[in-house]
Amino acid sequence: MADDQEKTEEPTSKKIEDARKEGNVPKSQDFSGFITLFVAIISLFALFQYASNKIENLYRYYLSFTGDEITKNFILSVGIHTMKELLLIVLPMALFVSVAGILAGFFQFGFVFTTKPLTPNFKKLDPIKGFSNLFSMKKLIESIKVILKVSFVFAIAFYFLLTFVKQLPHIIFYSIFDQIFWLRDKVLLLASIMLALFLILALSDLIIVRYQYFKDLRMSKQEIKDEMKQMEGDPAVKGRIKKLQMELAQKRMMQEVPNADVIITNPTHYAVAIRYDKTKDRAPVVVAKGIDNLALKIKEIGMKHMVQIVENPPLARELYKLCDIDKTIPEFLYKAVAEVLAFVYKSNNKRNF
Repeated sequence: MADDQEKTEEPTSKKIEDARKEGNVPKSQDFSGFITLFVAIISLFALFQYASNKIENLYRYYLSFTGDEITKNFILSVGIHTMKELLLIVLPMALFVSVAGILAGFFQFGFVFTTKPLTPNFKKLDPIKGFSNLFSMKKLIESIKVILKVSFVFAIAFYFLLTFVKQLPHIIFYSIFDQIFWLRDKVLLLASIMLALFLILALSDLIIVRYQYFKDLRMSKQEIKDEMKQMEGDPAVKGRIKKLQMELAQKRMMQEVPNADVIITNPTHYAVAIRYDKTKDRAPVVVAKGIDNLALKIKEIGMKHMVQIVENPPLARELYKLCDIDKTIPEFLYKAVAEVLAFVYKSNNKRNF
């Protein structure tokens, strides 16, 4: 009994789907951060010339006011123009980064739309439970991971930033445009280093997050049994299973129609396909049957494969009502079916009946 309660089994597809509906998905913040940083660097490099031109134009704009009187309207006009230019510089990169953040989530767990996490849950307001969660072992491990990652990244970034700062006394003698290009090179170098570092952290975190996610969703053997019982009792599930079974049965039935010796029809509402092979059948066998559209389909396949169609309304109705697929016909219908088969064999010049 204890083994049934231990969560040793992998989660079922239903358990995973239910978790997704709740908004519970394996999301690695480090992986999302890596994708965002990568796109930010690429967009920065791609838009650098565009941004440089904007900054240069803004610089020349400021120089054009040399000697002008500074008034309230002047400051307002310059401020509006500056904000507009800065927005034109920042917005393209912000758009790329926003799209990257969305795609980072999509790559990890696909498209998920749910309002469940937004539903108020007053159980989360329980101070005792909240206090225990705050100081749980899981939170402690997460805190240690964050501290180690931040410290490592900060140490690497600080080392390179310190190297760049030492060059500043020489950079102040550069022209404004040379300073921009120097800044671009240093930013790209630092970003590339951070990118390589984040890639290692992101892949590690992604593996850990997915492992922990599926581990938390593990089920006991009893939970799997209960879920199967619940699914079997669900009318919608049973309906889907029944529909699928019917479709598969019809498909197999239609595949047997070309092997039939004759199709007995009503002529429009019923169709029953009969096969009789003396080497393996002790009596004629019904390989397919149907009414209305299904009957028309049976006749269509039969005509396509040169299976002879015989109109006999009473016999067609009796065979449809009394016979199951892949079963021999009732003994009291032997004579009627034999007459039909004899007619077919005679028409086809066969002598094996």
